[in-house]
Formats: sequence, C-alpha cells, structure tokens
Amino acid sequence: MTSSFEELLPGTARALLHRVATAQAEGRAPSLVGAVARDGRMLWEGGRSCVDGHVPDADTQYRIGSITKAFTAVLVMRLRDEGLLDLNDPLEKHLPGTGVGEVTVAQLLGHSAGLAAESPAPWWERTPGSLRPELADVLGERPVLHPAGRRHHYSNTGYTLLGSLIEAVRGVSWEQALKAEILDPLGLTRTTTRPVAPHAGGWAVHPWADVMLPEPAEDLGLMASAGQLWSTASDLCRFAGFLAEGDERVLRAETLREMRTPAVPPEAGDWDSGYGLGLQLVRRGGRTLVGHSGSLPGFLAGLWVSVEDGVAAVVLANATSGPAPGVIATDLVRIVADAEPRIPEPWRPLPDIDPALLELTGPWYWGTYAYGLRVLAGGGVELCPLRGQGRASRFRAEADGTWTGLDGYYTGETLRVVRRGDGSVSHLDLGSFAFTREPYQPGDAVPGGVDPAGWRGL
Repeated sequence: MTSSFEELLPGTARALLHRVATAQAEGRAPSLVGAVARDGRMLWEGGRSCVDGHVPDADTQYRIGSITKAFTAVLVMRLRDEGLLDLNDPLEKHLPGTGVGEVTVAQLLGHSAGLAAESPAPWWERTPGSLRPELADVLGERPVLHPAGRRHHYSNTGYTLLGSLIEAVRGVSWEQALKAEILDPLGLTRTTTRPVAPHAGGWAVHPWADVMLPEPAEDLGLMASAGQLWSTASDLCRFAGFLAEGDERVLRAETLREMRTPAVPPEAGDWDSGYGLGLQLVRRGGRTLVGHSGSLPGFLAGLWVSVEDGVAAVVLANATSGPAPGVIATDLVRIVADAEPRIPEPWRPLPDIDPALLELTGPWYWGTYAYGLRVLAGGGVELCPLRGQGRASRFRAEADGTWTGLDGYYTGETLRVVRRGDGSVSHLDLGSFAFTREPYQPGDAVPGGVDPAGWRGL
C-alpha cells in the first residue's frame, strides 16, 4: 500500500499564510508573495497586498536582485564542466585588459577576489547602466580592497566581470546564454531581464509614515549579471529544485554539490553562514539551507532550499526595505519540514551485485577504530564508524576499480583494495591509511608493523 502526500495539510497551509500575512503587515510591504515547493514541485502559494483585488500570486513578476548571481554562477560552471575554462584560471586568460586579471574564476564566484563591493558613484542600482559603458567604469580607480583569496568580501563588480567572462568565452551575450542554457531547458518562462506583465511596481515606504514613493527600475547594463533579473515565485521554486537535485540538461548534481560547498572560511563570529560558488549557505535550527537573497530599490527577494528535507521557499516583496524575505523564507521551509517531514522512498534491493564487491562489506579496522563498509547503488560504497565518532564518507566507484570520496574528511581521496600475491584481499588503502580485517593482527600490512607477541593482558 502506498500513500500520496502531494498537498499540504490545512494546518500547515494556514501557518504559512499566517507567516506571509504577518510579514506583509509588519514589514509594511505594498505587496508580498510566498511559495513553498517540495522536490521541485510548488505545493503552496500565498500573497498579500495593500490594494484590494490586486493580490499577487506565484505568476507575478518581481525584481529578484542578487538571486541573479546564482544564475550567472550556473553559466560559469557550465563552461567549466565543458572544459572551456578552469576555476583556477586567472581572469586575464579569458578576459584580458581588466586591470584585475590576476584574480581567479573561483575567487570571483565565491566573493574572495578582494574586489570592491560596489561600482563608483553614482549609485548603480538607481541609475542607468549607460553611465557605465565599459568595465573600467564599473571597476573604478580602486577596484581591489583586499588580498585575493584571503577573505569573503561580497562584490557586485566581481559578478559583472563574470558576466563579461561568459560573453567572452561563449561568444554570445550573457542574456542569450542565460535563456538558451538555463531558462529554456528548465522551463522558466517567466524569468526575464525586463518586466513582463503581470509584474509588481517597485516602491519605497517612508520609514516614519505610512506613505510610499515609486522607485526607478533601470536597465543595469554591464552589471545585469549581478542583479538584473525579474522572476516569479513559481519559476524560482522550480529553480530551487534544480539547485538541490541538478538537471543533466543544465548541470549535473555533482556540480551543484560543489557549488553548495563553502568557498572560503566564514568571517570570525559568523559560523552559521557562508558562501559557496554563487550560492549563500546558512544554518538555521540545525538545518542547512542554500540559496540567495536579493534586493534592488523597490524590491526584496529570498530563496532557500533544504536539500535534506527537499523543501524550498521563495518570498518576493515590492518594497525597498521593511520585510526580510530571507528570514521569512527560512520560516516557511521550517514550517513545512517540521510539520510534514519528508516521506522516505521504500527500501528496495539492488538489481544485482558483484560478488567481489560483496566480499568487501562488513567490519574493517583503522588501528583500533572499528568501521563498517556497505555497498551503495551504482557500485559506490560507504565507510562509517561503528562506535563513537569518526570519519564517515561515501565513495563513488571509478572505472579503474577504485573509489573517490564524496563528502567529509575523505572528499576527493582515493579508496582502493590492496591484494596479496595470491589474489586475496590484504587491506584497504584510503589516502595511505590501512584498513585491515582485524585490529593489529601479526602479519597484516600495518604501517610500522605489529608487535609479534600480539595482544596481552595486564
């Protein structure tokens, strides 16, 4: 017997609506819309507006600001996966003449290139991009503030450079690459560089009075790759599902895992947040969330997904300040994940197994630490401590009969079987560590040897 839970329970839906309504009222936002998805499928949407009869829904466009950076980062990672560039390449190799060509692609993606956060005056978010027609106008006279690779320093100018890098390597505009390589394959038909009705207008709300002022919506020109996009809660829920699971038409799941890995250490005292390659990372209530926030004059946006729970939330508002979409989206994820935890897939046996691989399962010992090795789908294996704490890791099977670590301490390390002259298994070698079938048995291949007298009592 199977059960389907494709819709949220009434109590969960009401809690979500209460959170969105409270956010719009307390944040004094002209309008606000939230949406929740599970495993890439939108399950719930709710909106509030200060104008009766004009409540936004999940198809209403808002400017999403720096959530745009996640799209730009995906385009760069596609170039890497195609072998057209390396993340360690200096910018100068692909985009010469910028004056900051020594910084690497990875440093730009992770905001560790040391570049200034903003372009020179006038304020780029409220002025037309035509005022900055060249990269030199974006970077200004003092583009570098910190040594490259040493610290996280958020940089809009860095993502402007990445947009130009994409154009230089791909040979088409950033906008053309975005549409052909991400928007069209993922079916994000309501994500555009300019507003398409129905869309919200941007407003500033007076900090000390309940009155509003319209904000300009400028074309950002060269800085489009840092924050130009308009999108909807529906499209962003679908994009969040992609960030969690990947899509072979755009990026492999393995590449998305790489993007979700912290690029540099967090700032002192800020251990619950970090930045990967185009994605923000936070820990809230014991839950890891990945995504991005965004803002431009008149608009605020937040997108978070808990990969482990399979739950994503998007919040969009048309106010310069007031509501906190990132915090609200975090709450929406928590409400659903706590009230309606993910139903696990049924256990199923493997279709087949190599007897030689099955022979390797069971207990192994690194010194006196006991580990267990089990087989995963696709020929992978998992090595976990059997008692206490230890270095657990999953390993991907390689064509040469070895395995490569996917997570934890052994990420990227090679696990291989070492056999004796007669073909029997001697031990497992994991990054030079020897795992044997018994702890410190005489004659085993233990570095440093084993006392021939063997184990003894007091």
